Amino acid sequence: MTTSTRPRRHARTRIARRTAGTTVLLLAVGALPAWSAQATETTRHIEGQLPSGAAYMMDVPAAWNGTVLLFSHGYNAGPANPAQNGPDAATKALLIEQGYALIGSSYATTGWAVTDAVPDQLATLSAFTDRFGAATRTIAWGRSYGGLVTTAIAERHPDRIDGSVALCGLVQGGVANWNNTLDPVFALKTLLAPDADIPLTGLADQAAATGAANALVAEVDSAQSTAAGRARIALAAAVHNIPVWNQPTQTRPAETDWDAQQANQYEAVKGLLRIAAFNRRQEAEVRAGGNMSWNTGVDYAKLLGQSSVRKEVTELYKKAGLSLRTDLATLNRAPRISADPDAVEWMSSTSSFTGKLTKPQFSVHTTGDALIPAQAQSALQRAVTAAGSAPLLGQAYTDNAGHCTFSAAEQLAALHTLEDRLTTGKWHGTDARSLNARATKADPTSPTRYVTYRPTPYLRPYDLAHPADGQ
Repeated sequence: MTTSTRPRRHARTRIARRTAGTTVLLLAVGALPAWSAQATETTRHIEGQLPSGAAYMMDVPAAWNGTVLLFSHGYNAGPANPAQNGPDAATKALLIEQGYALIGSSYATTGWAVTDAVPDQLATLSAFTDRFGAATRTIAWGRSYGGLVTTAIAERHPDRIDGSVALCGLVQGGVANWNNTLDPVFALKTLLAPDADIPLTGLADQAAATGAANALVAEVDSAQSTAAGRARIALAAAVHNIPVWNQPTQTRPAETDWDAQQANQYEAVKGLLRIAAFNRRQEAEVRAGGNMSWNTGVDYAKLLGQSSVRKEVTELYKKAGLSLRTDLATLNRAPRISADPDAVEWMSSTSSFTGKLTKPQFSVHTTGDALIPAQAQSALQRAVTAAGSAPLLGQAYTDNAGHCTFSAAEQLAALHTLEDRLTTGKWHGTDARSLNARATKADPTSPTRYVTYRPTPYLRPYDLAHPADGQ
């Protein structure tokens, strides 16, 4: 993972230069230092490099339909940093066959790179226009962390696009994400290893992050062998809204099979510890200049009461003969973690949302996502509703486990639904039946799993449309 050890003031000076220099960068793309092109009978493939050092990639069909799709890729820990212009080979092939031009960049740095990603993506769009002319329609789209980048483009640069699609997106924003990531590790450490020296924030470097992750994973592994430990792991999963079916390889548990549900969550909890909760946090803290999350003032009993899996937790505590009330009181009495106000300000200004959409966005999530739970969509809805932009937001869900486990058909259905909104000025066919029909028409060979679904609230929302959000 690419990180920086520069003091925060230097990092922020660089970010300011990067932001202020966006116009210069966009003017410079006509004289890119390097690019290469390959042509087939149907598609022209071009790769090049932006002045920032980011790579870009373009695939333009001979029979281009006039629409360009600007794809923002997900979180990349590095060190490899390739350009991406689509989510997967199957979906790209179908889109090119239908005449879409596909473009996208790497970002100049890896990690939590939103301050590089947005200008690099806009520069890629300018490079495309310089080479091929203005598109009839420009749609920004992205998956996972790329959904955050896409939504940032939609809010801050709506003049550059006609609409956007966020797939399994981190659309709750950065501050909300890191607060929600803090809660399960705080619960695990407090209940399973209260005396262990495991730092949850302020990680010195990637080695320290890996050491902390491994130490807490060991505690979780040990706890999984007892009924009390399994109940406490389920409680930690619940305050992150980790679903009970979260990988396609898992057996979908029955509605009241609490043990099977917890076993699935156990694997997801360890995945969260090994990926986001420590290593990615450390990289993001370096960028922010400190800890950008907190749990001061958080009532964990209230969070559990709003969780999508609270019934499972209650039943597992009963089975273990353990007092849930006592454990919640322990969490609420435990010493809390405060944020660095400057780090919160950085994460808020770069990676949180106002909800002020001016162009339509269609946002889609799987119901069984443990990394970015479907409740992130509730946070997005909360922001756009407060900002008065709700009519511009469409949302839908596929009944599948895993993060970004969409079929090609489901992704094309989302795109075509947004296009219909752009053409008619109204949302049509956003119900599950219509989306599945649209998906089957787009690709009858891949699954179509749209369902009617309403997520529970996001447990730690933070957005710029609600002034009361804060520590």
